[in-house]
Amino acid sequence: MKTHTLNILITTISALAITNSYAAEVIKPAAKTPCCCAVKIEPAASFTDQSIYQIDSTWTTDAGNPIKLAALRGRIQIVAMFFAHCEYACPVIINDMKRIKAALPETVRARVGFTLVSFDSERDTPEALNAFRNNRELHPTRWTLLRGQPDDVLELAAVLGVKFKKDARGQFAHSNLITVLNPAGEIVHQQVGLNQSVEETVRIVRQLTDR
Repeated sequence: MKTHTLNILITTISALAITNSYAAEVIKPAAKTPCCCAVKIEPAASFTDQSIYQIDSTWTTDAGNPIKLAALRGRIQIVAMFFAHCEYACPVIINDMKRIKAALPETVRARVGFTLVSFDSERDTPEALNAFRNNRELHPTRWTLLRGQPDDVLELAAVLGVKFKKDARGQFAHSNLITVLNPAGEIVHQQVGLNQSVEETVRIVRQLTDR
């Protein structure tokens, strides 16, 4: 993505607070489950300067399929960055996302996707992510799990305002941040911290579906 566009996106989220935590978890093998999102790489589309879907990198789903972030457009997306070997913060983030999902009426829930993007390009293979999906019961019609190359992960993290750092043990200190994207991929809300009230996030998601 062009530098000026990335700067605009980073400015959009720069005022939001960031919290850090450390974690690690071992994932058991599990059978592959198809991803809910489109598996083909979408053609180029026009987006606003605030849309993260301008990022042109190619990601890989837990089913091993290539995908552009633009394939997520059209649905409200609840997005978080994580790593599958996390024992503490990431499971809480995912539980918070599940609480958001549970608080939405079914008619609204059908218009919302939940996307997890890994920091850990080395260990979070499609197989590891698929095992994580199955262990956490993340249904493929609702949840998209993605991995990318290190530079692409850094770019997306910068756009979302997520800070992370790998330590000598291969674990990650990272921000605990859940982002709401509108159907065009623009950041409209961010929930900071763990075990926070989901009331405001749910209100904003419902408001988006009323438009």
